[in-house]
Amino acid sequence: MSDIRVTYAGLISFLGGIIALTTGIIFTLIVTRTLSPEEYGSWGLILSVVGYFVMIQPIITYWTTREIARNLDSGKTAVASTVGLSFGILPIFIIIAFFLADQTGINHDVFFLAIILIPTTFLNGILMAINLGYKPHAIGFSTIFFGLSEIPLALIFVYYLEMGISGVILTVAIAHIVSIIILFIYARQKIRNKFKKEYLRKWLKFSWIPLYPSVYNILGESTIVIFTLISGSIIGIAYWAASLVLASIIAPAGLVSRAVYPKLLEDKGKTFFRDNITLLFYFGILFTSLVIIFARPGLFALNPFYEIAVPVVVILAIEGFLVLLTNMFQTALIGIEKVDTFTGSTSKDYLKSNLFHINTLRLIQTIGYVIILIVGLIILTQYTNSEIDLLVYWAIIALITQIPLVSYFAILIRRNFESPFDLKRILKFLIVSIAMSILTHFLLEQFITYTPDLYLFLPNVLLLIIFGVGIYLISTYIIDSKTRYLFSAIIGEIIKKK
Repeated sequence: MSDIRVTYAGLISFLGGIIALTTGIIFTLIVTRTLSPEEYGSWGLILSVVGYFVMIQPIITYWTTREIARNLDSGKTAVASTVGLSFGILPIFIIIAFFLADQTGINHDVFFLAIILIPTTFLNGILMAINLGYKPHAIGFSTIFFGLSEIPLALIFVYYLEMGISGVILTVAIAHIVSIIILFIYARQKIRNKFKKEYLRKWLKFSWIPLYPSVYNILGESTIVIFTLISGSIIGIAYWAASLVLASIIAPAGLVSRAVYPKLLEDKGKTFFRDNITLLFYFGILFTSLVIIFARPGLFALNPFYEIAVPVVVILAIEGFLVLLTNMFQTALIGIEKVDTFTGSTSKDYLKSNLFHINTLRLIQTIGYVIILIVGLIILTQYTNSEIDLLVYWAIIALITQIPLVSYFAILIRRNFESPFDLKRILKFLIVSIAMSILTHFLLEQFITYTPDLYLFLPNVLLLIIFGVGIYLISTYIIDSKTRYLFSAIIGEIIKKK
């Protein structure tokens, strides 16, 4: 395979993430301004259930990326196996849909329509896995087209036809199909090989490795159901979903490190890692600051009803930044693991490897998080009926339990990579971010009037966002030589493409 350009692929993915973030916000505005809080909470629950099933997909996608990056021809086997798996689990989804619909009062037909999200999500996922090991930048392009297709589809199905949750489901499913087409175009060379049973046998034999992380993922996803059952509040889930929408704005910053994993799998050195992790901090600090500053106007834009959830957003923003680092550290530690390159590796060898050890640490963290959350919610519901109080507690527990994990992962990174943290540059970014945040918040309080009319409200908010981002970029450009070099490289790449 061709040599993966980490910074180029990362910046393309980052650009795709920014565009998808913008279109995603517009999509969310359409949804939250059209659906009732109860309907929006129900949509959040449906996404959570679909997420449970997607967690078994790594049985195939996990190994596919590693094999494609090492130039093994498992593409067609991966695609065919994934399609079969997605249809095989549909009966289980129907059973769960019946149960949850009866418990929550959600229309059965809506849950059944959500079935179409399973095969489309699975096929999109396996094509992403192939491209991640082959052409990581292709995922950025598919993300762009996914986001761009969501807006007109949402306007048609949700806004004009007033199809409610059913319209949202159709919008997401069709947008996935658009993404699938883009990903297939890029990955077609890797799917033209033969179906080989030996790959499938290996994946099934060692399926416990990629399924192991699903244990803590399922536990994490179950917190939504846990909160619903203990509090009995769908409105609380609506607040939480709205808060997560804003906190998820931080996620695109992690895309600058998307190509780190396949690059490490290529085993062509680690010299790029220090600069890439610094780039992750550069954008991560900026995005986290923006979420915190614009928590109130962001929630108000989604729906004035959600404005009360500002404390939840602030806490989740900090937690989201730590998760960003945790995921990057985990990816790097798994990327340098070579146990699966040896044909004689036994289950015992896998148990001793990073493929198992790193996920064990995350499982321990998640178990602690869920137990503390359940106990706390049971106690708190005896003393308060306030959804916001319960959600603030939930967010605090998520943050506190994340700190030990990210700290230990950072220690492991220092042991396995030479001087991975450029603390001087990271400190510069942090200081500039604090100064920018104080100034932008002051202007926000002085000039923003909270009016339900989005045409009057959003332009002023967007101007302040542009102002804050501009201050950060210009300031770091002035004080940091490597940032100046990065900007010059980006401009040079654009000119070269022309």
